[in-house]
Amino acid sequence: MSWTPRGRVWTVVSVAETPAGHAVLLDGRPLRTPAKLELIVASAALARAIAAEWDAVTDRIAPELMPFTRAANTALDRVARERELVIDAIAAYGESDLLCYRAEEPEDLRRQQDAAWDPWLAWAAAELDAPLTVVGGIIHQPQPPASLAALRREVARHDALELTALHELVTLSGSLVLGLAVARGAIDAAAAWGLSRLDELWQAELWGADDEAEEAAAVKSLAFAQAETLLRLLRRGESAH
Repeated sequence: MSWTPRGRVWTVVSVAETPAGHAVLLDGRPLRTPAKLELIVASAALARAIAAEWDAVTDRIAPELMPFTRAANTALDRVARERELVIDAIAAYGESDLLCYRAEEPEDLRRQQDAAWDPWLAWAAAELDAPLTVVGGIIHQPQPPASLAALRREVARHDALELTALHELVTLSGSLVLGLAVARGAIDAAAAWGLSRLDELWQAELWGADDEAEEAAAVKSLAFAQAETLLRLLRRGESAH
C-alpha cells in the first residue's frame, strides 16, 4: 500500500516485527512509501502511531492528518538518501540563529529578548560547546567557526527520522539552538515555540492580534509539537496520544 489519495480499501491495520524493524501492514500487506520502499521503522511506538493514523482513515486518505506517516515517508525517501545535504541545511541555521538577533529598540522588547533568549545561548555554550555572538539589529554577524562546527556535529548525531523531526523544529522556529534544546529534552515544544514567537507576541500585545497571522501560527505550532512527539516516539517509546 503506497501513499495515494484513495479512501479506505483495507480492513485490518497491524504492526509486525521484522529483521529490519517494525512494519505497518494493511490486510497483511506492507505499507510502502511514495518511492515504493517498505515503511519499516526501528521504533515500535512509532509504528503503532503510524498504524493508528491508517486505522483512522475512512472515505479518503488525508496526509495533513497523518504527520507520523508523512515523517516516515520523508525520512526513508529523502533524508536517508540526502543525509549530508539535510545536515548542512539544518546546521546552516546556526549562522543566523533567531536568538542571536536582538531589537535595537524599543528597549522593552530588547529586555524581553535578553531575558528569554540569553539562557538558551548560555545552554548552547555549556552543553554543545557552541558559544554564539549576539548582535543588535538584523545585519548578519558571522559566528565563531568552532561553534558552527560543534553545532553541525550535534546535528549529525541524529538518524534520518530524528533529522526529519529536527528539521521541522529548526525551520519552524528559526532557531537551531531551540531545535536542539527540544531534541535533547532540555525544553518542551510549547515553551520553545513561545520563545521563538516572542517578537510576534510582543507586537500582538501592543497592536492587537492579526487573525490570519494567528491561524498560520497555530498550524505551525501544531507541526512543531508533532515534531517533538515524533522524537519522543523514537527515543522513549511513548504513545502518540
